[in-house]
Amino acid sequence: MQRIDLLMTTRNPRPADAGLETAMIFHEGFDLPEFASFVLLNDAAGRTALDRWFKGFLDMARAGGTGFVLDTATWRANMGWAGALGLDEAGIRRVNTDAVAFARAFRDRHETTALPILVNGVIGPSGDGYRVDVTRAADEAARIHRPQIEALAAAGADLVTALTMTHVEEAVGIARTAQAAGLPHILSFTVEPDGDLPSGQGLQEALAEVEAATGGSALFYMVNCAHPTHFAHRLEGPMRDRIGGLRANASRLSHAQLDAATELDDGNPVEFGADYAALAGLLPNLRLIGGCCRSDHRHVAAACSHLHSEAA
Repeated sequence: MQRIDLLMTTRNPRPADAGLETAMIFHEGFDLPEFASFVLLNDAAGRTALDRWFKGFLDMARAGGTGFVLDTATWRANMGWAGALGLDEAGIRRVNTDAVAFARAFRDRHETTALPILVNGVIGPSGDGYRVDVTRAADEAARIHRPQIEALAAAGADLVTALTMTHVEEAVGIARTAQAAGLPHILSFTVEPDGDLPSGQGLQEALAEVEAATGGSALFYMVNCAHPTHFAHRLEGPMRDRIGGLRANASRLSHAQLDAATELDDGNPVEFGADYAALAGLLPNLRLIGGCCRSDHRHVAAACSHLHSEAA
């Protein structure tokens, strides 16, 4: 059985990590320009912090008897952010190659027959992940994201996930480019406190539009970057069975409030786990659980505790 096939089974959803960037800023004290976590790969202190971060989630996967989805630190490593980060296309390709090399080395140290590890190339939006500050047509998005996706594929990522997508067209462009690169892919959307995308489109409508435009090429879809209570009422609908992952925020604050916050609001990890258990009851094909902004090991551990005990 291929590693990717293991992700598509539904018993005991696999854990991913949580809010890497906010954890590294607020808990570890790192400075991440433009929230670019790939800068942590530049020195020993950053690489040690990344290793420690991922080991904590790996322990949850081991305890739950599941595989682990290991993200690359590449959410900002696309051409939409290259100029702001002082990189050209060659630099973007190099950053992604280095991030996959780090993840594959981590896998080599920790993977066992009982604990398969998928290296997941993380793709972020070419603009802001909280609001639609720029709208990309699908063809434009494909062009912008092609260098990153090609680099992730060439370096040996098992799949890619587009996180914090704010509008349909950019997700479609990413999906088409991933298909061309031969990479399995997951598409994940940011939603607002009302459960709609930042573009104003309803979640179910957006997923159906992407499904039609891409021929259903995604392994599944995810919802991210909002508190579970913000989108629970949007999960029921014709695309419910295609939602296979959750990466929620720890905080109940709106995106505007989080942008303005100077202190960490990490919510209630115990309630977060219970919220995930309730959402799992609405999602029969839930395969992947993790966290987004302000979440950390405590939040994902609480979710795993609920879901893995229920599946036992």
